[in-house]
Amino acid sequence: MMTHDASSQLDSLFERMRDANERSLGYPSAKDFDYAAIERFLKFPINNVGDPFADATYRVETRECEREVVAFFAELFRAPQDDWWGYVTNGGTEGNLYGLYLARELLPNGMVYYSEQTHYSVAKNLHFLGMRHITIRSQASGEIDYEDLRETLKIHRDVPPIIFANIGTTMTEARDDVRAIAKIMDDLAIRQRYIHSDAALSGAYAGLLDPRPAYDFSDGADSIAVSGHKFLGAPIPCGIVIARKHNVQRIARAIDYIGSLDTTISGSRNGYSPLMLWYRLRELGLDGIKRRLAHSLELAAYLETRLNEIGVAAWRNPNAITVVLPRVSDAIRAKWQLATAGAISHVIVLPNVTREQLDAFTADLAAERAAHEA
Repeated sequence: MMTHDASSQLDSLFERMRDANERSLGYPSAKDFDYAAIERFLKFPINNVGDPFADATYRVETRECEREVVAFFAELFRAPQDDWWGYVTNGGTEGNLYGLYLARELLPNGMVYYSEQTHYSVAKNLHFLGMRHITIRSQASGEIDYEDLRETLKIHRDVPPIIFANIGTTMTEARDDVRAIAKIMDDLAIRQRYIHSDAALSGAYAGLLDPRPAYDFSDGADSIAVSGHKFLGAPIPCGIVIARKHNVQRIARAIDYIGSLDTTISGSRNGYSPLMLWYRLRELGLDGIKRRLAHSLELAAYLETRLNEIGVAAWRNPNAITVVLPRVSDAIRAKWQLATAGAISHVIVLPNVTREQLDAFTADLAAERAAHEA
């Protein structure tokens, strides 16, 4: 039985989280979800050990749900028919690790290229994998500098390139153009190559934008990682990675102990996340995701305008739900939980964000500016 002290501690923790949840504008975690309908499954030790497309001895699993989730994103990412594979990960970092791992196994002598705006976890993944890498300059928007990439590839034409493309950089939501990157390698007659797209935030909606960014399999990507908890919303970090099936088959191993194939990063795998994502996709459907996107784009434009009206030099990349502004004060940063790096902070206008929240945030900035000018 739980003690009074433990119960009070839980109550205090809940109240703190509830308060913080109301004022979080700087990190990509959508909060408008309700998974009460599947809470009963918490009674089970769900484990999707092994490959989601292969049977396993352990039966307390949600592989069918996982396969449906993967199929949804394979179609959204225009994966080649009958030549795609994927699984539900613990988040974007694992998805990126998988893409780089696959690239390393296919091109063991390869060199990884990524822009200076790439997420901090990628350098860690490259260290884990022992992969050589070169950082490429970024443009002011955060997008990769294609000319610097071209010139660097020229210097190392004897080494197969592995391109890590950002489909929404962390701070400015800049999207690298996978089609343009593929053309650079075509122009340089580089045939042995691999492109991984990190679409952690943007992956859930990039394919619905007009114009559609060049980021998916039809544009030249060999694998794509997306987060499930960011735009769709989930109480547990999770994600999906999709890759070309014929590449994955080259690294698969049969494991007698689990009666399945070893194709994923971890052995035991969270079986609750696939159930959540399956439920969320069934609940929203593609039309629901489109409505969420329209809401976020509309309010992102609204916030950009309001901030400019009060003298804050805010801006957005085209079709981005991330609004960039000059570095805010520590007080504003703490109250609204804004991600800040160097000279900039940002607000990510997720589907749960309301006009009232943005008005309150803008009012705080305006009041602070007025106090400084007084």
